[in-house]
Amino acid sequence: MGDIRRRGVVALGVTSLVAPLTLALGAAPAQAASCTTTAGPYQKQVEKFLGRPVDGKQSSADCKAIRAFQTKHGITPNIGYAGPVTWGVMNLMNKQKAVGKNPNKSGKCPVNKGRIACVDLTLQLSWIQDGKKLVYGPVPVRTGRDGHETRTGAKKIYWRNIDHVSTIYDVPMPYSQFFDGGQAFHSAGVSMWNPPGSHGCVNMTKTDAKKYWSLLKNGDDVHVYGRKPGT
Repeated sequence: MGDIRRRGVVALGVTSLVAPLTLALGAAPAQAASCTTTAGPYQKQVEKFLGRPVDGKQSSADCKAIRAFQTKHGITPNIGYAGPVTWGVMNLMNKQKAVGKNPNKSGKCPVNKGRIACVDLTLQLSWIQDGKKLVYGPVPVRTGRDGHETRTGAKKIYWRNIDHVSTIYDVPMPYSQFFDGGQAFHSAGVSMWNPPGSHGCVNMTKTDAKKYWSLLKNGDDVHVYGRKPGT
């Protein structure tokens, strides 16, 4: 955030797609002591997503596959349990994939602004368009967690810092492009599906953040809409 007393409050956080129900969540996956033998309430859906035999019964191979997914995306405890958080991530991935190359099908992001960066909080997707032409994306993003929601509405990029570091959290925020107080696009070095959410920033992969940096400039429009699951 640098000198954020003049910029607002920005934070790099961890993102979730669904509010925790029965599982405890953390910023980084801790190595579980053992793999659960218990089938979860979303066993069949999770098995189908992972390409496993869909029988609703937990096997050691099922647990290993689920646990690998949980570890990759920072879902804890990573014990291979097919619970609501794990299925929530997978379900959102399915919805994101279904969008294809038509992210503004609903027309909720303005097409009369020229170049604009759109953020759909409901689907956790962002893209850049110019009128009705898709310029880049859509790409998965990580937005604000419950209590630190990314604010909706029409914004403009007002400050950019390629090597920004948060003075509050002492974490790097490369390719930062601020558009609402301390809320910004910037790269984050974790999975875009890592729970439970940022402190308001729109986190991106390094590749996507670099591309946004090259395509956007101060004064460009940003439009944020929808509601992130779990907020």
